[in-house]
Amino acid sequence: MPKHLLPTTVVGSYPQPEWLVDRAMLSKSVPRTRMHEMWRLPARHLEEAQDDATVIAIREMERAGIDIVTDGEIRRESYSNRFATALDGIDADNPAIITSRNGQQTPVPRVVGKIARGRPVELTDMEFLRRNTDRAAKITLPGPFTMSQQAGDEFYKDDEELAMAFAEAVNAEALDLQRAGADVIQLDEPWVRNNPELAKRYAVKAINRALQGITVPTVVHLCFGYAAVVPGSTKPAGYSFLAELDDTVAEQISIEAAQPKLDLGVLKDLSSKKIMLGVLDLGNSEIEPAFVVADRIRNGLKHVPAERLVVAPDCGMKYLPRAVAFGKLKAMCEAAATVRKEIG
Repeated sequence: MPKHLLPTTVVGSYPQPEWLVDRAMLSKSVPRTRMHEMWRLPARHLEEAQDDATVIAIREMERAGIDIVTDGEIRRESYSNRFATALDGIDADNPAIITSRNGQQTPVPRVVGKIARGRPVELTDMEFLRRNTDRAAKITLPGPFTMSQQAGDEFYKDDEELAMAFAEAVNAEALDLQRAGADVIQLDEPWVRNNPELAKRYAVKAINRALQGITVPTVVHLCFGYAAVVPGSTKPAGYSFLAELDDTVAEQISIEAAQPKLDLGVLKDLSSKKIMLGVLDLGNSEIEPAFVVADRIRNGLKHVPAERLVVAPDCGMKYLPRAVAFGKLKAMCEAAATVRKEIG
């Protein structure tokens, strides 16, 4: 792990190459069920192609100056669907349909039996990442509360019981990822803000169960949704579920702050945590100058001491053009270096 102040990282995803995925198809949604048709290569060549694209993502993060890299989530169609649909108890071939408040219908995993992790899902991803970088390595998993909200339950008939079943599956996976050399393990829990009343009942309990026995640094990531899918004009100015995360066992809380221009005064409610602060606006296709990003870091330091601040983009970068993603990361790393020098 990096020893210097203000280490840089990514939330998880990095743009997948056009030769690997149909990016036009990808841009239309964040799939909850499998979207095999997104991949441009036949199954017999897909794993090798994903390996090659993963190495590219790792190298670009390293070249940009990122201290704590990921595998770019190159093998995933979305941050959550690959893990969620691989679990026992899920009928992956016959999805359920969830209708949103505005009438939009989304296929989601159908829960038809006891949720269990019958086999590792991301273990080979972590092993590949560990073999291909000597930097600190982070891997991400969908959080149990979020997966429970993205599923059609026909078995448990109890929201909390379903979330805790997902938590046990996540925990089994996380323990394997830790043994495989993960330096940081992150849970993506954006849906705690969508249903804060339900989250207040049991999200912290589910997160803590998912992280039970994990001794490497852990992160819980919150955001308002991918900028490519959720316009900045519709994003709220604050989180409806944030202070509660101070009660989790996670070491760090990751927040989207740049695009929504979040009032960082809310960080006072997370006094026991390190903050992974979003300082790159992913809704803007322009590459921010390093001095703009440096000002965002300095603003963070008004609320969080440097030893508790980790510098990151707002969210995953998979929907950005690759050149833009790289440019933004490079500017972020340059900004962090500048501020690091200022604080000695």
